[in-house]
Amino acid sequence: MTSISPDQRGARDALDPSPATIRDMGTAALEWVAAYHDSIRDLPIAPRTSAAALRQRLAEPLPVEGRDFAELLEIFRDVIVPGSRHNGHPRFFGYVSAPGTAVASVADLLASALNANLPAWRSAPAPVELEHVAIDWIKEALGCDPGARGLFMSGGSMANLAALAAARHRHCGDAVAEQGASAHPAPLRLYVSGETHHSIHKAAALLGIGRANVREVAVDAHRRMDVEDLVRRIEEDRAAGAEPFFVVATAGTVSTGAVDPLSEIAEVARRYGLWMHVDACYGGFARLAPSARPLFDGLAEADSISLDPHKWLYLPADCGCLIYRDPETARAAFTLDAEYIRVTQTEPAEAFAFWDYGPDLSRRFRALKVWMLLAHAGARAIGEAIESNLDCARHVADLVEASDDFEMLAPVGLSIFCFRYLPPSARNATTRTAADEEEIDRLNERILVSLQQAGSSYLSNASVGGRFALRGCVVNYRTTRADMEVLLDDVRRAAKQVAGDAG
Repeated sequence: MTSISPDQRGARDALDPSPATIRDMGTAALEWVAAYHDSIRDLPIAPRTSAAALRQRLAEPLPVEGRDFAELLEIFRDVIVPGSRHNGHPRFFGYVSAPGTAVASVADLLASALNANLPAWRSAPAPVELEHVAIDWIKEALGCDPGARGLFMSGGSMANLAALAAARHRHCGDAVAEQGASAHPAPLRLYVSGETHHSIHKAAALLGIGRANVREVAVDAHRRMDVEDLVRRIEEDRAAGAEPFFVVATAGTVSTGAVDPLSEIAEVARRYGLWMHVDACYGGFARLAPSARPLFDGLAEADSISLDPHKWLYLPADCGCLIYRDPETARAAFTLDAEYIRVTQTEPAEAFAFWDYGPDLSRRFRALKVWMLLAHAGARAIGEAIESNLDCARHVADLVEASDDFEMLAPVGLSIFCFRYLPPSARNATTRTAADEEEIDRLNERILVSLQQAGSSYLSNASVGGRFALRGCVVNYRTTRADMEVLLDDVRRAAKQVAGDAG
């Protein structure tokens, strides 16, 4: 019998530990998770560190021999956690970043342990069926037609790319798929507003359509797409010999949270034969909140909808989603034969393959955390949390409007708010010159940096009407009205510090 050395046993145990060792690792990790959730409100949001300092503590040559899990967990606790930005903090208002939930963290652990790969039903029968169930729940939440179908993806950028690819194939047929973009005789045109996410422009470049063929439509005073200008640009392009084929409506823009007039855009899309895509990555799940539901009238008329459950479903990244109203149209764009993916099942549900509806072959079991959160919390609780987020954004807008040292720069559409600090010299001025406005922009930029470094509240920035805005987004079930009041006090404190530094 061949003997195994202690070193060989140690290496083997690291790859295939005993149940007792797994329990010890899991218990230690879950104790940290529980403590982190309990203490996150008291943590500084952003670290005061540098890339050089972090690398000095983390960098080392490739380990030849392994180390105990307890030592690795210590590095995680003592270096990685303090060196991270805590997006789950109730006053982290930067970007559109959700806190994640405890049950979804557990679901990710279980999904990773099972390690199911979901390219097709035959590869993971129960996980694939669970993905269908979770997609059905999302369709119901959005009011989509029961015949719609969808899949989970890495995020909204990939979902937007896949939707544009499906739309191009519907318009151009197999010629472009076989021969490339040059096989189509006329330039293609797609339509976005100035508030549309940049991933659409990137997708147009990657698919060979070209960023120059992305037509930017004007927005109204509420930062929503101007439908009359959309029609004018479509007519101009048709008269010039171009072929309009795709329009993007946004249900929750990343700068101000505006929701485009979806029903009106759907009518224009029908009139001109355009594929209507709705980027609802940020705002789509706000349809679960009663006060916001009317904003989403017309959403179900879209040919495709992109969503990010890792935003307003409070899930940890990554988890994007794409819904097709007519899945067979999308299937024509992505299906491709190869011997190693040949399906032998004959029953339609068991012959199903996700690779026919998107670009990915290997796919993580993202559906488990979606299903587990919705089944554990229920749609009502999630809708109430979203309603509270909307209320917090409206509350801070009311506070800003009632103040004499802040001003709103855009209406609150969903839970994004854009405002700026006004120095004493600007508060009572009847007119402001361009130079005055530029100075206010520079001041607010310095305030933003000071605020982020202080660690109590965190905002990002946006450009609204050419002006620098302090921008916040509430997508956290922990956030309260009191946090919005603390935020404004923190901004005032940062403004005072900036003024003192300047003096």
